[in-house]
Amino acid sequence: MNKLLFAAPASGSGKTTVTCAVLAALARRGRRVHAFKCGPDYIDPMFHRAALGIPCHNLDLYLTPEDRLKTLFARYSSGADTVVAEGVMGFYDGVGGVTPEASAWHVADVLDLPVVLVVRPKGASLSLSALVKGMQTVPESASSLYGVDASSLDSHIRGLILSDCSEMLYRSLKPMLEQETGLPVLGFLPHLEDAQFESRHLGLVSAEEDPELQHKLDLLAEAAEAHIDLDALLALGDVPEEPSNAVAPAGAAAAFFRTPDVRIAVASDEAFCFCYDETLDAFREAGMEPVFFSPLKDDHLPEPIQALYLPGGYPELHAEELASNEDLRSAIREAVQSGLPAIAECGGFLYLGQSLTTPEGETFPMAGVLPGTAEKTGRPVRFGYAELTTNENTLVAAAGTPVRIHNFHYYESSERGGAYIATKPVSGRTYETGFGTETLYAGFPHLYFAGAPDVCERIAAAARAFRDKR
Repeated sequence: MNKLLFAAPASGSGKTTVTCAVLAALARRGRRVHAFKCGPDYIDPMFHRAALGIPCHNLDLYLTPEDRLKTLFARYSSGADTVVAEGVMGFYDGVGGVTPEASAWHVADVLDLPVVLVVRPKGASLSLSALVKGMQTVPESASSLYGVDASSLDSHIRGLILSDCSEMLYRSLKPMLEQETGLPVLGFLPHLEDAQFESRHLGLVSAEEDPELQHKLDLLAEAAEAHIDLDALLALGDVPEEPSNAVAPAGAAAAFFRTPDVRIAVASDEAFCFCYDETLDAFREAGMEPVFFSPLKDDHLPEPIQALYLPGGYPELHAEELASNEDLRSAIREAVQSGLPAIAECGGFLYLGQSLTTPEGETFPMAGVLPGTAEKTGRPVRFGYAELTTNENTLVAAAGTPVRIHNFHYYESSERGGAYIATKPVSGRTYETGFGTETLYAGFPHLYFAGAPDVCERIAAAARAFRDKR
């Protein structure tokens, strides 16, 4: 098996483009490729899925204990010829931006993944070698993760790829970088204007919204075949495969699923698209069968159901259509108020509020389960990781039990709730957030259910209690 992680000195270096180009090129060769994304990102995995036609899974060492991460990685790597992971932000940028905890390097170190550094050589030449040599030195703050001197830790960087680079510049830089850094330069991607991924306030425009995506992936695959030494890349990532009891035959995650005895309705459409594939598997592990519906198109909830999940997404871009579906808004309001266990994260939380104002300034009614009106702030609000605690037993946490979350939203609600105290991991700053009862979790923070199977067990228990009362 070949295992690789593409990382970069900073965001905007082209690692998503390079990753998608390599994924698409290897898939064209008929290789069984499985993809991963470091961090809590929802959007980049959509592009990986588009390139491969199968789900991409996330790797996050803040939201997932180390042993659980290894289990998930082994499970979702099973059956692959090649495993490709994409890093997050800068290679060493972890929790709070001042520690490598949960960084792409941390993931590479825990999973022993060879790293290919993606570098954009804009406006620099020899200075790039100093940048790369600096990246080969693990920051001293990493010593706190393992209790050893950072100089003894491996950067795992094994090669370089240049992004957004002309062939002439590549020919000039390759011998210099190899001599100065001791790393092989495995190729480059030229600037491809027709293969650019568009962005919006939460990152890239989602894969499903780009009608030209397949054409862009074809262009990227052709460029990777022409300008990246894929054979050398695979050889660099060729590592012995360790046997693991966590690996299901032929990669079948279903081997870990419990026979379902309750059903959880999952909102899934253009407005509610921020759902990790492994979240659905975590539900199945707990004995819940996910059944899907669209708040944009369906006028009723699936039946029978014993729980409800409204993930994040872009409800603000579809507010008028959501508002026009009065039957479903009423059905959801009645279901939640009747005690149906419900999780509503970020965009799902906005949908449960009184009203939502679009980026253009139009306001539309939402489900009306919770107080508060929501509108765009123009800046990220309470961005990043935190830990939630509560003094009461709630759907997702027992009193006093911490639950790790992440925030990434540009919208604010006039009533964001105060059932939980969120504590930032580096600064220790706290703030109140979320609505919580024994049958409801609603708030801006996103949970990562695959990393917290005990939370799924609580939800499944609440679903069974709801079923047994009917």
